[in-house]
Amino acid sequence: MIEKLRNWMIDSANIMFDDSKSDLRSLPKSVRLQILIVLSFIWSTVFSLYVFSLTTFIWGWAGVVMAHIGLIIAVYITFKFFHKANKEKKSVFETGNYNPAKIFVVFFLIFFIFIFSKGVEVLTKSNSYKIKYDGPTKSTIERIKEFVK
Repeated sequence: MIEKLRNWMIDSANIMFDDSKSDLRSLPKSVRLQILIVLSFIWSTVFSLYVFSLTTFIWGWAGVVMAHIGLIIAVYITFKFFHKANKEKKSVFETGNYNPAKIFVVFFLIFFIFIFSKGVEVLTKSNSYKIKYDGPTKSTIERIKEFVK
């Protein structure tokens, strides 16, 4: 079961990130990344419009967008590093090759966790309105009767 899940995850990542299997393989890598980011903006906006209220929309949307972009970049970089590690069987500690991209990934993951935690905080926050609302002054039937004579 775990092996099937592992293979499915590898196949899913290959569809998006492997140059020989992607449906977007004829496009340059930068254009493929732009397409993924635009799709993340679209789906983040749709999700945010559905879930968040007007007062929490911006913070929630920003958290969701940053989470999507962070996830896309983190998965892409992780996928590339694993493929590179399979080709070169050397450890980073043996070669002393502390790549700036690897350092960036660590800092980005910390930043990603911070943004994600802020999005969760917005989702779990209670209502911040100070004005008490007891409901409408008229019932629904009374309001309908005003328009129907």
